[in-house]
Amino acid sequence: MRGLVRSMTGRGGVLLLAAALGATCGANSRAQGVEARKQAPALKKPATASGKVARPKLVVVIVVDQMRGDYVDKFRGQWTGGLRRLVDEGAWFRDAAYPYAATETCVGHATISTGAFPSTHGIVANAWWDRESQKMVTCTSDGKAKNSGYAGGAVKGGDDASLLRMPTFSDELKFQAGGATRIVTFSLKARAAIMLGGHKGDAVTWFDPAAGVWATSNVYGTMPFIEDYTTAHAVKNEFGQTWTLSLPRDRYFYDEVTPGAAGPEAWGKTFPHVLGGAKGATAADAEFYEQWETSPYADTYLTRLAETAVDRLGLGKSGGTDFLGVSYSSPDYVGHAYGPRSWEIQDILLRLDKDLGDLFAHLDEKVGRGNYVVALSADHGVVPVPEDMLRSGADAGVLNVAEVQERMEKALEPFNYTKPAIAKVSEGSVYFSTGIYERLERDPAAMRAIVGAAVAVPGVAAVYRAEEVADRPATESPVRSALAASYFVGRSPDLFVVPKPFWLVSWGPVGKTRDYGTGHGTPYYYDQHVPVLLMGFGIRAGEYFERVTPADIAPTLAAICGITLASRDGHVLGQALARTRPWSSISRTTKPD
Repeated sequence: MRGLVRSMTGRGGVLLLAAALGATCGANSRAQGVEARKQAPALKKPATASGKVARPKLVVVIVVDQMRGDYVDKFRGQWTGGLRRLVDEGAWFRDAAYPYAATETCVGHATISTGAFPSTHGIVANAWWDRESQKMVTCTSDGKAKNSGYAGGAVKGGDDASLLRMPTFSDELKFQAGGATRIVTFSLKARAAIMLGGHKGDAVTWFDPAAGVWATSNVYGTMPFIEDYTTAHAVKNEFGQTWTLSLPRDRYFYDEVTPGAAGPEAWGKTFPHVLGGAKGATAADAEFYEQWETSPYADTYLTRLAETAVDRLGLGKSGGTDFLGVSYSSPDYVGHAYGPRSWEIQDILLRLDKDLGDLFAHLDEKVGRGNYVVALSADHGVVPVPEDMLRSGADAGVLNVAEVQERMEKALEPFNYTKPAIAKVSEGSVYFSTGIYERLERDPAAMRAIVGAAVAVPGVAAVYRAEEVADRPATESPVRSALAASYFVGRSPDLFVVPKPFWLVSWGPVGKTRDYGTGHGTPYYYDQHVPVLLMGFGIRAGEYFERVTPADIAPTLAAICGITLASRDGHVLGQALARTRPWSSISRTTKPD
């Protein structure tokens, strides 16, 4: 199961947004946050002696994979470290959401890094059906690239950002700000590290669980400090660690066991969770690496790697503006297994809060408080586990895409179409075999039959044809608009199958019990709503309630750094920027693209 989750993590489904955001936070906690904002000074954008706008020494972009926007309201009263510091000292955009339907990992990271939507940057999913090769391709696959493992590890495949049709913020930073800029990114997932690192990253690193080692691609090259660190601190040495609760048991908000949850097989359903591999294992095995990735130990490891990069490369001391990107994947693995209403997700965010507190303290010491800017967001949200959702009385369930495919094929039998008419169904994306869709466009009766068959499957809300979303019409339903923002000609499917709210899309065989809890990947607010938090150089602290998207992060960082981006869908979050003189004066110092 985890192999599928790693390669195609975006899972259909939706989640229940808390009716009263922040209801779980005490009045004292809220008052303290307001008071901290009053006391926290806006970090000014200083001018140099020549009158040019100064730039931050370091840009830090943090993505917390699968972090719902309402987690900030729910849990911030228990945070004391870096997440709390971002809320109290930074700019908190409380109504931030992706406007598109493809709420998946690769898509979200590409959007954050480019300031564009999938209809522009071309990353429409974690993987899609390639019509030319007639096979699924991942968003980072490249037959010309070759991956390599650190610490003597043997890894397979080749990955880079060649399928990303736009330069990232980090690419433009290096190109426009000068060669002194270094780009360093880390994640458990290749697609996360690569989309943050872009086309010109200097150290783009991810974890390969099949080999149990950290990896990169020849497109980016290797770094001696990563070799040194990963050799001295091999992940396998954490075999036997135990994930225990951070707080007393009565401080957790939900039931100890979430109905329908399905974590690593050897863990069972309750704490503590021992990283001991399969039953009877005495050393690191495949089950151990799954457990490690589904634990706070992986987040801590990424944090230490980031701190090591700051020290060994002297990030923030190059004379230019360096870039550090860290994507924390473990909350996604925990969320898929246990759902958003679980002790596990609450606890892993408590641990991440501490890790980020350590990271920011390290940056304060090595780069200087106020010399760096931080942006934190998430790539998508998540649906509650359906079995848990049913307890609230909602219409929830599991939409099986294999059943959708079977019914659609059967509906075409009276029309004498070549079998199989459908080449691939991936999540809610239907790709037809070569020539079939063109024939369907000329055959209204067959088209009605196949669409009707899909809509009749329990859990299906609607089916949209490619041509209905390709032109992004100005007047349309919210779901149609979200699908249009996700549509990229040549990569997007022929039909989009949209699940009903609170229905989880399942990719397993019909009738087989799934071995995971829940997923994401829909055009509903509960999958789209994520945090957007900015802190540090050039940022004016406060709470902001305008509608924004994570695509606004890159343009805002570009404005702070005095660079311009290529064509973008996001905009500058000017209300959260500290200003020392009119923008017309600042714009004259920006280098041309």
